[in-house]
Amino acid sequence: MQPGQDERAATQNIAMWGAAGCGKTTFLAALDIALTQVDGDWKVVGADAGSTEVLTDLTRSLADRRQFPRATGEAIERYKWYLIGNRPVRTGRFPRRRTVVAESRIGLDLIDAGGEQFERGRVIGRRLLDNLVQSRGILYLFDPIREYEKGDAFENLHGMLAQLSQRMVAAGTFPGGRLPHHLAVCVTKFDEVSVLKTADSIGVLGVDPDDTRGFPRVLEDEDAERLFESLCGVSASGNAELVLRKLKKFFHQDRIRFFVTSAIGFHLPPGTNRFDPRDYQNLVPAPGGYQIRSGVRPINVMEPLLWLAQSLSADQQG
Repeated sequence: MQPGQDERAATQNIAMWGAAGCGKTTFLAALDIALTQVDGDWKVVGADAGSTEVLTDLTRSLADRRQFPRATGEAIERYKWYLIGNRPVRTGRFPRRRTVVAESRIGLDLIDAGGEQFERGRVIGRRLLDNLVQSRGILYLFDPIREYEKGDAFENLHGMLAQLSQRMVAAGTFPGGRLPHHLAVCVTKFDEVSVLKTADSIGVLGVDPDDTRGFPRVLEDEDAERLFESLCGVSASGNAELVLRKLKKFFHQDRIRFFVTSAIGFHLPPGTNRFDPRDYQNLVPAPGGYQIRSGVRPINVMEPLLWLAQSLSADQQG
């Protein structure tokens, strides 16, 4: 195999990236739940027996046991799933072009690498770096609670971009001086009190009129970016504002989209199906750690993956 051949043969892989404790495994566990809870045809299906078993265990842990899945350690976990659903497709030639509904099967080869792979002074695992090079979609999870306490988002980001960019430049796949990937930036733990209060304080909260529960959300892309920038301003290291600048320098801006997410969502008091601003925290202290109070109601978990998948599909259609 010639140098750079893997880089040029990129497929529809979507790579997951984030520091230790940012909620990667929990995010994956919430995906199946989120797709089940909404109307529509999209579903996630394992591509092999091992991935199906993992998907089942992750979902059971979060939905039935109300426990967070175990965090990934040093190993690199690989999940091979498909997102299967229907999407509109333009067919024919002008003036007879028309839109039809076609079945879509989009491969999700998600690599969940333990956050330790990104820690200071460590080289990114070879398998993970290879997956990033071969992917054209990246799901980047930003944990504002971790950043407030440890402040290592930029340190982790900088090392990954340096190695990834080196590989892409060598392969001749650095168009316009930027990476070719679509990047979904996900602010996690929206259900945390401090994150919700920050969103409220900068005036980016809204309510989806179709949501009968009245959950607060950050509805606009630019507002999600504003919240991300605001949360970077309370980093323990004081340099998290460099994260946004770095992303915009290395990725095409029209290929970056921001999402505000929660894997578990908000608590709903017994006997009601409406959000109560006086009692909404779904994760509470318990003997030995924390527990989820009521049902799991993911917020913006499927949307980043569907956006990435649809963007990759559009790229293939030209």
